[in-house]
Amino acid sequence: MRRMTVFVRGRVQGVGFRWWARARALELGLAGHARNTADGRVEVVAEGDPAALHRLLGLLGEQPSGTRRPGRVESVSTPLWGAPRSSGGFRER
Repeated sequence: MRRMTVFVRGRVQGVGFRWWARARALELGLAGHARNTADGRVEVVAEGDPAALHRLLGLLGEQPSGTRRPGRVESVSTPLWGAPRSSGGFRER
């Protein structure tokens, strides 16, 4: 089990992006959260199986999106990896 933190830049606030990220994470069996940041990005923190984390990372930056991702993603930061800390579930903050 691993923890991944990434920041997504683009038109990702106010368009349903956090809800979409939550749905994809839950489909992949991941825990964590997605939250807006003050600078207009969305922070996605996900924990679980490394293969599922890599799949979510691919979906976050996929161009064009094959999963009807809302908004417009310009970039996804390099993941920061760590040990899991969550008690489960995936939330929008």
